Amino acid sequence: MLRKAVSYSWFIFILTAPVFLYCQDIKVETLSLGENAPDFHLKGIDGIEYSLSDFEKYKILVVLFTCNHCPTAQAYEDKFIQAVNDFKNKSVGFVAISPNSPKAISLSELGYSDLSDDFESMKIRAKDKSFNFPYLYDGESQTTSIAYGPLATPHVFIFDQNRNLRYKGRIDDTENPYITPTEENMNIAINELLEEKTVSLESTKTFGCSIKWAWKDEWTKRLLEEWKNALVTVEEVNTDYIKTVIKNEGNKYRLINVWATWCGPCVIEFPEFVTIDRMYRGRNFEYISLSADNLNKKDKVLHFLNEKEASNKNYIYSGTNSYNLIEAVDKDWQGILPYTVLLAPDGEFIYSIEGPIDPLLLKKEIVNALGRYYADD
Repeated sequence: MLRKAVSYSWFIFILTAPVFLYCQDIKVETLSLGENAPDFHLKGIDGIEYSLSDFEKYKILVVLFTCNHCPTAQAYEDKFIQAVNDFKNKSVGFVAISPNSPKAISLSELGYSDLSDDFESMKIRAKDKSFNFPYLYDGESQTTSIAYGPLATPHVFIFDQNRNLRYKGRIDDTENPYITPTEENMNIAINELLEEKTVSLESTKTFGCSIKWAWKDEWTKRLLEEWKNALVTVEEVNTDYIKTVIKNEGNKYRLINVWATWCGPCVIEFPEFVTIDRMYRGRNFEYISLSADNLNKKDKVLHFLNEKEASNKNYIYSGTNSYNLIEAVDKDWQGILPYTVLLAPDGEFIYSIEGPIDPLLLKKEIVNALGRYYADD
């Protein structure tokens, strides 16, 4: 029976492990102070299945609900890593759990990240940041997350030797990684418990991204439908206009992909650019596709763009000399298609590649330019 799942407006089918939840709504309540830590059986990114008993050697257990994509969660990663190092010889155990269901995460919510919250992406983020703690996945069943009731990512739960909850809330009082906190609430609570004192501040509010519960996917579905029905156009442009586009005198980072319908790699990778556009278009960013097809293939180009739901800015070169197009885009470009360039608002070339992109590498370049935290906006 699922603890804290107390309000059902439809029904739940519990099939077999992993548990699949089909429901219209579940009321999730946060674990109360003094309650015992609910047990769990979750797979870590190291391939090991963890349960509460795997941490029984520790006098204190810190459970952090966090995720890959949330800018606040990312802003606290280094602080959590540091806390693990600071308390590694003091009988304090640390574990992080990703509660989010990937099906309830829209691409529009990934604007501060290069990754979503699926299990494979968790492995990448842990490697990128050298996580020094177990990172567990609860995105399929979410039974552990329902039992603990985190309100946002990140959300900390600290348990004493008897595994009674003694602190819940934030890591500290600022989500801005560039500002020194005035209250290091998590560390204070840990130290007080180590000294067998009463925790001076047992509960705080927590700031961050909402938990992506599997049954709350209406927003994701609605956006997919909006993108599907969005108007797709293609505009004819000459070399003078292209040069203006490359100058990028506006205030946005600009990603340009030069492609053609007759170019196999261009066609294969094109959906990746649609995904990238949907991830970052809500920030200081725009994606432009520039077709190198002959102008008499404009209808074919538009048909392809409609198939791919490419509602970004789409251009087609109106000239007949491909070498003039090459010079207008980048004098150092040798003419290989596809060609991709990321421009800063002043036209500086941040990244460029001739041939197919590595989608993850390109996303990292984009998010590193835009910034991973709210403080970067």
